[in-house]
Amino acid sequence: MKPSLTEIPFLKDCPPDVLAAMDAVSEWFSLPAGWPLIHAGEPPDGVYFLVSGSLAVFRAGDAGGERLLGYVRPGEPVGEMAMIAREPHSSSVFAIRDSELLKLSPSAFDLLVHAHPAMMEAMARIMLTRSRALGRSNPRADPKVYAFIATSPTIDLKLRARTLQAALKRLGARAVIVTEEDEITTEGLNSAWFDALEQDNDAVFMVSPIADTRWFRTCLRQADRIWFFARADARPSLPLLPQEEPSPARRFKLIDVILLHHGMDRQAATTSEWRAACEAMRLFHWRGVDDADAARLARIIARRSIGLVLSGGGARAYAHIGVVRALREAGLPVDVIGGTSMGGIVAACVAMGWNDNEIEFRIRKAFVESNPLGDYVLPVVGLVRGRRVEDRLKEHFGETLIEDLGIPFFAVSTDLVAGDIRVHRGGLLRRALRASISLPGILPPVVEGDHGLLVDGAVLRNFPVDVLKDFHRGPIIGVDVARKDTIDPADFRDPPGFLGWVAAHGLQSAPPIASLLMRAATLAVDPWEGRSGADLLIAPEMADLDMRDWKRFDETVAAGYEAAVAALQRPHGLFQSPAQSALEVPLGPASLEAAE
Repeated sequence: MKPSLTEIPFLKDCPPDVLAAMDAVSEWFSLPAGWPLIHAGEPPDGVYFLVSGSLAVFRAGDAGGERLLGYVRPGEPVGEMAMIAREPHSSSVFAIRDSELLKLSPSAFDLLVHAHPAMMEAMARIMLTRSRALGRSNPRADPKVYAFIATSPTIDLKLRARTLQAALKRLGARAVIVTEEDEITTEGLNSAWFDALEQDNDAVFMVSPIADTRWFRTCLRQADRIWFFARADARPSLPLLPQEEPSPARRFKLIDVILLHHGMDRQAATTSEWRAACEAMRLFHWRGVDDADAARLARIIARRSIGLVLSGGGARAYAHIGVVRALREAGLPVDVIGGTSMGGIVAACVAMGWNDNEIEFRIRKAFVESNPLGDYVLPVVGLVRGRRVEDRLKEHFGETLIEDLGIPFFAVSTDLVAGDIRVHRGGLLRRALRASISLPGILPPVVEGDHGLLVDGAVLRNFPVDVLKDFHRGPIIGVDVARKDTIDPADFRDPPGFLGWVAAHGLQSAPPIASLLMRAATLAVDPWEGRSGADLLIAPEMADLDMRDWKRFDETVAAGYEAAVAALQRPHGLFQSPAQSALEVPLGPASLEAAE
């Protein structure tokens, strides 16, 4: 039986005679999970209303693939922006679950708009909400239906689900656990049943082992996101997913691995092997049961996980250390972290799990007590050999792999051959950091395979907020220590020769050529890049501090601490309940700049 427009809450205030007329010309149809509704670039051919099920909106990503922008929930319109503007669709829309829709043709939509002008106000509100959400942490882009899949029969998946359910309850969120027994009891689960679960809960956990059952296939087809639970002391059995089974979450790589550690278990497969076997975008470690890792996973589900992005800036990046201390004192957990250049170095210290004192000790030892860029050479590919930097990175980070860090981490470098950024989310940590801090002309570049030549990420992306947005759905704190006037012309008036510089400043102080190369390498970078994308922006005031002032450690750390304390005293919305949008609360400078 064809649904009526009166069943759509969005149209509940329309006059009955208008709805009756529209009913006669509306088209109802079903869209199986994984099928496209709209392709980007297509001309508009009407407006759709989702009756039941779930749709997802995607836009082409910078590095290929598709970036998830958000979900369309029952009762909402789809394609209205292109229809009103009479322009091609800017995004693609696919069914995440089996869905039912009503379509209004262009002429029917125009008739409805003219007969009921108040509907345009509702349309304008939802379009404004969606456009604002593109640049911010957006609850609409968060999954609600999770498939929890056990890769081993020895994993107590119900225990894990109950633990996360309890952790969510402590955050003020409600989750429901659905098992194969529920499917049998209800004689099959349909889209309307899922819609009701979503309305009553903040998250739905569908629990299943990998098995050749209808319930397992239902989980794959109906989930917004798939979480594979795997034992660190086991190896993946391939293939994990049946190739013939359609799964929208799999198609769009909405898959994560939760790697379970049992005490002192011996790792049988690398984290990268598990990630590849599950075709996962992200990997999280869970070391106990009801522990800090469980709390982090609950924050991710509840849309309260916090990401921290640290910009590059040479010695000015010491300020990040003070910011981290202030965030910890305020009780703000960091659930994912990354950065560029020296910001990446400090971010790596946090991801290693080091406390404030250890971070300060290691940064002092590596960068303050002696100059890591002091092994000067007659330049061929760099002003320095880079051996001191490599030795210190090895001393402090050893053979640690990025994917084994307790806190998910990324660093950004620039590939000169490809002319694009390289995001390091796996592999040897110290090698990624070495690439991320390799300012052209100062440090030799890192050669990657046969075709990659990696230099400092600041060349193209000094403040990589957008990088974090590609795989993190919670609020983002951004710390930007860069400034526009990073070079002093006075240093280049009648400069002394090399021996004269050494006589006046010694070998431990970088000559002006270092500032010249730093500024030249980052000249094209917008100093305000990324700031509007941060939900909370911290920008320490350090007007007289140069990127080469490696000895001014204490005052730079203090400047970061003071700036963070001041920023946290402003309303920031980072502790809101899952049902609220962080966008509804003023977030300081970032929100003001976005509004302009």
